[in-house]
Amino acid sequence: MLKDKMKAYNLPQQFKDLGIYPYFRTIESEQDTVVKIGGKDILMFGSNSYLGLTTHPKLKEASKKAIDKYGSGTAGSRFLNGTLDLHLELERRLANFVGKEGALVFSTGFQVNLGVISSVTGRHDFIIIDELDHACIIDGSRLSFSKVLKYKHNDMEALEKVLQKCNSDRIKLIVIDGVFSMEGDICKLPQIVALAKKYNANVMVDDAHGLGVLGDHGRGTANHFGLTDDVDLIMGTFSKSLASIGGFIAADNDAINYLKHNARSLIFSASIAPANAASVIAALDLMEQEPDRLQKLWDNTNYSMKLLREAGFDLGHTETPIIPIFIRDDFKTFGITKMLLEEGVFVNPVVSPAVASSSSLLRFSLMATHTFSQIEEAVDKIKKCAIKVGVFENEDAHIYQEG
Repeated sequence: MLKDKMKAYNLPQQFKDLGIYPYFRTIESEQDTVVKIGGKDILMFGSNSYLGLTTHPKLKEASKKAIDKYGSGTAGSRFLNGTLDLHLELERRLANFVGKEGALVFSTGFQVNLGVISSVTGRHDFIIIDELDHACIIDGSRLSFSKVLKYKHNDMEALEKVLQKCNSDRIKLIVIDGVFSMEGDICKLPQIVALAKKYNANVMVDDAHGLGVLGDHGRGTANHFGLTDDVDLIMGTFSKSLASIGGFIAADNDAINYLKHNARSLIFSASIAPANAASVIAALDLMEQEPDRLQKLWDNTNYSMKLLREAGFDLGHTETPIIPIFIRDDFKTFGITKMLLEEGVFVNPVVSPAVASSSSLLRFSLMATHTFSQIEEAVDKIKKCAIKVGVFENEDAHIYQEG
């Protein structure tokens, strides 16, 4: 029966037969503004390396030195033999950077949310999530024995109605993305904090896409709103702005102590490699020393939004370097993605079931290291491909034509 089920799953093959399968594209170079695919130079507008640090010499050098000193791996979990002094240094730096008493490093960002969300509340407690929260928040909630309640995206009236349903004497944990990873909008943290205080709830912010993007020197969403002390748990990843792999949770010392001994994805997973920990420390150094890098990211973001809107694209409610270009048709989205790769531009398609087919989009993301000329070239090619597949067929398409 299992083999029959596996064999019956042929959806990817259907898209491959149509020549528009857009996943697992193989990159043959480092993750930069230009990458190699099939030996060809491709403009990369599908990366989460917002600060463009994956190729920075200081991160490479820090990784090499860590390998020389500690070797290639830890051969165990943090709970047993896998804690290095390097991990402790990184945790001190992270806690200081985001403004919390302590921090705890996990193997991936996904593992953070699996371990933290599933362990902090109990059987009779409540986890409250935005309907567009990332999959790792949803999966962490599923692992919990708590009652999980969703509210309409960024709708504070809906959140309050959910809070009113919860028992007043139970733990209520509101878990939200700081920056939503597909839509690019920011959570309404001031209103969420106000409601949390009103209903005696707690707040956890997943800042995977806010760290390095928002706040003073990129300290994240809570810092951006001046609400660090009002957020109980701040989660972040190393695979975006920090240009490595891993994740962390930051909180007060009591919470960190609890999670060290109760978060199963920490206790039963090997710790991050020394090279990864060292490169994150180097990335934090650069974030603190080079604020102009963050400003360049925002210059690129604002310029891209301007060009895309002038081209007639619907960008939704984005406020960040994550720019959704709404195509609103799965096949057109796949078609444009394929055409763009042939034209030398890499973007990510987001289609059903990740979003409704009527909300399918191209996820166009910026790095601080992009140049304006690269952005101009990419937007021009996106516009041309969109015209070819009929994205503007119900509008005055002639205004988008060359000349």
